Amino acid sequence: MLLSPGDLQAIWLTVRLAGIVTLILLLLGTPMAWWLARSKAWWKGPVGAVVALPLVLPPSVLGFYLLLVMGPNGPVGQLTQAAGIGLLPFSFWGLVVGSVFYSLPFMVQPLQSAFEAMGERPLEVAATLRASPLDAFFSVAVPLALPGFLTASILTFAHTVGEFGVVLMIGGNLPGVTRVASVQIYDHVEAMEYTDAHRLSAVMLVFSFLVLLAMYAWRPKPKQGA
Repeated sequence: MLLSPGDLQAIWLTVRLAGIVTLILLLLGTPMAWWLARSKAWWKGPVGAVVALPLVLPPSVLGFYLLLVMGPNGPVGQLTQAAGIGLLPFSFWGLVVGSVFYSLPFMVQPLQSAFEAMGERPLEVAATLRASPLDAFFSVAVPLALPGFLTASILTFAHTVGEFGVVLMIGGNLPGVTRVASVQIYDHVEAMEYTDAHRLSAVMLVFSFLVLLAMYAWRPKPKQGA
């Protein structure tokens, strides 16, 4: 079952996109999840709702507004043009920006749950040992929340791999630039190349199964007794 050069190119582009987005969201999503897990501010609810918005918002709607913001007349578009970067839509880095927004809840929510499940006791103990808040976070919170980090990273990577609406809206369909695996499958079906669509879809199906298998295998088992 051989894949065409175009399919392999789309797979590589997809893996590259998902890897970069996962790394960016680990950096951005961790402090956001920590704040959501520990803050008692009244605006915690609205911020949490904004973070979760991509879960219920149609991808085409999110892609449309990102396209406006990053377009030539949008604030981000004007900023990137002034900086000499050019426009982000219909470029690989435009896909990265769109994917960061679309996959945000898949990173933040598992991390928030992991931080909340940890409770206050470990941090209080660290404080009595004169650990600074930063030391307590990296030496206590991060190790305790490691299963949450694994789950969040796997879900973010897998979700980015499966994106279609946002990437098509922002990136279009440029071979080697923005044509990821989901768009490549769509192209095969549109061209009635069902055999090629079958092959690439089978690869994505196996990948999705392996991702879920890894996530369940790494999930910590509940302790027996007490």
